[in-house]
Amino acid sequence: MSPHTTSTPRFLDAVRPGRTHWLELPPHRASVRAARDATRARLAAWQVPEDVCANAVLLVSELVTNAVLHTLSERILCGVRLLPEECFRLEVHDGDLTGRGIPERCPGPDDEGGRGLLLVREIADSWGITRSPLTGGNAVWASLATVS
Repeated sequence: MSPHTTSTPRFLDAVRPGRTHWLELPPHRASVRAARDATRARLAAWQVPEDVCANAVLLVSELVTNAVLHTLSERILCGVRLLPEECFRLEVHDGDLTGRGIPERCPGPDDEGGRGLLLVREIADSWGITRSPLTGGNAVWASLATVS
């Protein structure tokens, strides 16, 4: 299965299809790069400033990495929506049906991983986790202002 754009943006309250973009990804490490590239391209098309785009790419990279490494998903949905309030929202939906949510991590100074959600907390204007109506797993979302 290769990454591809979904044909119907029915997820993020897709009232305006030109302002919402979804990507369906297999649960492979290569999907992280595909998500970064697709997010970068979509935000550039929406003329989001480069520094804001760089933060969004980092956020989506962390969220997709978590979905790939820490869930038993058959597919991952990655979406971005430009909102009218000069901000946009990123969402990553996984297929983790255990209901356990995302565990809190407190990595030590020598740990190589475990800092993804700490980065999300620091960079995003707001973020959260809920159950996905699309996959039944986790839906992790983050919002950022489009102005730097």
